[in-house]
Amino acid sequence: MILSSRRVVLPDGERPATVHISDGRISAISPYSSEGTDLGDLALLPGLVDTHVHINEPGRTEWEGFETATRAAAAGGVTTVIDMPLNSLPPTVSVPALSVKRDAARGRVHVDVGFWGGAVPGNQGLLAALHEAGVFGFKAFMIDSGVPEFPPLDRVGLQVAMMAVDALFVLHAESSGSVLPALSSRRYQDFVDSRPPDAEVGAIGLAMAVASTIGRRVHILHLSAGKAVRVLRQARAAGARVTAETCPHYLTLAAEDVPDGATEYKCCPPIRDRANQDELWAGLVDGTIDCVVSDHSPCTPDLKRPDTGDFAAAWGGIASLQLGLPVIWTHASRRGHTLSDVVGWMARRPADLVGLARKGRIEVGADADLVAFDPSATWTVDAAALHHRNPVTPYHGLVVKGRVVSTWLRGSPAGDFGGRLLEREP
Repeated sequence: MILSSRRVVLPDGERPATVHISDGRISAISPYSSEGTDLGDLALLPGLVDTHVHINEPGRTEWEGFETATRAAAAGGVTTVIDMPLNSLPPTVSVPALSVKRDAARGRVHVDVGFWGGAVPGNQGLLAALHEAGVFGFKAFMIDSGVPEFPPLDRVGLQVAMMAVDALFVLHAESSGSVLPALSSRRYQDFVDSRPPDAEVGAIGLAMAVASTIGRRVHILHLSAGKAVRVLRQARAAGARVTAETCPHYLTLAAEDVPDGATEYKCCPPIRDRANQDELWAGLVDGTIDCVVSDHSPCTPDLKRPDTGDFAAAWGGIASLQLGLPVIWTHASRRGHTLSDVVGWMARRPADLVGLARKGRIEVGADADLVAFDPSATWTVDAAALHHRNPVTPYHGLVVKGRVVSTWLRGSPAGDFGGRLLEREP
């Protein structure tokens, strides 16, 4: 197979090129010619890597599932996802639970799928075996997770877990001591006020303190607070082994625009104001924030409480797996950023985070996971037309720029359950 484009996004920048594919990998990259399939002015990108996806199967498959989530991923140019250890039942906190998860996924995925393990109170003795079984690291909460089967770790619990296995720990970093009880309210700002930036700052400080005493590497999930970016910038300048991600909703949606009762916008930590958003973009540009991933966390429509619009009662999670690339490109291009920037944030850096050396890049030897993308196309998001299981998303009705035209997985059109189950590479 041969693909040519005048806009191939390569590790050293964008240029005309022809990509040659053999046995599912990129075998050569040559100067642009019209041989093979000529995409013309459509951009050719590496498949995106989304390391923060809640697929929820088995156990809560009515929320989402492998078939629907991976179909949405492929439609959005995402060719690799790493599934979170909750909200499935059982959660992925032991080798038998991982086997249950893999059995549910096998033969039912349209893109490649790997798995995080979970660190919860009492399972520290199971972590080494779970890591050896191929999970990419361990997710832990530092605050209530919202589901009883995945309780949080306190400082001692986090330390015990990190001492049990030399692995990457990815943390939901909010401190319960700074979070206020959410009052029943249709007003979004009341919910935002209950989860202040100091909750993230305090938890990040605690996580880095624990990790530094043991020599572990930590990754901060779904960073939403600009104030926390400042803390991370200083810590990284001092040599701390910490990375961080943010999400499309924090970079593109603003608290000022959330209508009363619009609980489809609820997530934890919350979407904050535009000034805060500017700080997140600054952190992304200077490398303090490493990558942009979805935190796709859907649920059934009733759990968003559309009947009352009560933010305190609604499930917190944003459904966006199919939309990350056009949403980010819409706003990145307005801020003067390039497709190469977006590919770095959403493909190469997430792949590097989890050690997938053949993903997220167009280079010889890499998997031929590729996306034809029209960067100038504009279209209106219709929640009912998206492929994830339930038609709920805060992006419904928004006009975005950039459309995925085709997605290839190892050189073949993505779909027909051609995805593979991935394990951590040594």
